[in-house]
Amino acid sequence: QVQLVESGGGLVQSGGSLRLSCAASGFTFSIYAMSWYRQAPGKKRELVATISGAGGRTNYEDSVKGRFTISRDNGKNTVYLQMNSLKPEDTAVYYCYAERELDYVFKYWGQGTQVTVSS
Repeated sequence: QVQLVESGGGLVQSGGSLRLSCAASGFTFSIYAMSWYRQAPGKKRELVATISGAGGRTNYEDSVKGRFTISRDNGKNTVYLQMNSLKPEDTAVYYCYAERELDYVFKYWGQGTQVTVSS
């Protein structure tokens, strides 16, 4: 069955770094665009970053541009989010999301990983 398993979350001080990983299984990873979303308490889930199936195109939410980098390894069926210069407002549950590029019909979510940035 389809699985997206996030890891790498934790507690970090402001200005620190974390790298999130999302290991995928149960589908053809390379034909899915992968994204990271986040949801802070009391707020809507928001898109953080997206990478195309082949990895050639990326997009970022404005507040993370220049600080976060999304990447993928199709040989390992894994997508990453490198987060640098973390701020308290980055505190949220971070979710991995997969969407098939061909028709956007098939969509999958991971269970989320908590990132907490202390001031």
